[in-house]
Amino acid sequence: MRKKKRPILLLSSVFVLLFGLLLFGRIDVRQAEAATDYQELQLFTDVLTIVKRSYVEEVTIKDLVYGAIDGMLASLDPHSGFMSPDIYKEMKVDTRGEFGGLGIEISQRDGVLTIVSPIEDTPASRAGLQAGDHILKIEEEYTKDMEIMEAVQLMRGKPGTSISITIMRSDFEKPQPFTLEREVIKVKSVKSRTLESGFGYVRLAQFQERSGEDLSKALDRLRNENDGSLKGLLK
Repeated sequence: MRKKKRPILLLSSVFVLLFGLLLFGRIDVRQAEAATDYQELQLFTDVLTIVKRSYVEEVTIKDLVYGAIDGMLASLDPHSGFMSPDIYKEMKVDTRGEFGGLGIEISQRDGVLTIVSPIEDTPASRAGLQAGDHILKIEEEYTKDMEIMEAVQLMRGKPGTSISITIMRSDFEKPQPFTLEREVIKVKSVKSRTLESGFGYVRLAQFQERSGEDLSKALDRLRNENDGSLKGLLK
């Protein structure tokens, strides 16, 4: 009986040996991969340290890391990106379509903060601000080369509070200060109108939480304006 058990024991030993070699082989591969990853991370850390220590201007580790993450995701594809907590917060405000502010759309043109257009029936439009106006100062802070997000955060605030902005226009002899009171600004997600009998126009101005509902209401409104049906739709 003992002689019959020896082949079984021998096969078991071979199996354990093969399993051990396979297991340790996998561990070796994983260790090699981890070592390679560590070397790449070490390169990043070395560059981060050199830039922090030797760059001509003082930079923070936070800005460097955020910039690195942004560049990493941008290198993947056109649709990947990184949002800092401040940008994410503003995105959530935008998707709600309601915030405390002045009611202007702005852009950066040649380093100058420029009004794209005031939103109808808002403090900005009632104060006479116009498309193309240059915003030189927000309160006492100059806007030259100011990031758009920073300008947006300065101008937004609690409804009922006042803010002063300094505007330069092509027909102004010198910059003019405007004092505006913030209000609750509601941005329309969908704009629509009847072009002629049976034909409507719809524009999705901004993606918001209510965009699907607003689009459905706009189409219903156009149908009602055109005897219950549409022959064509321009979008």
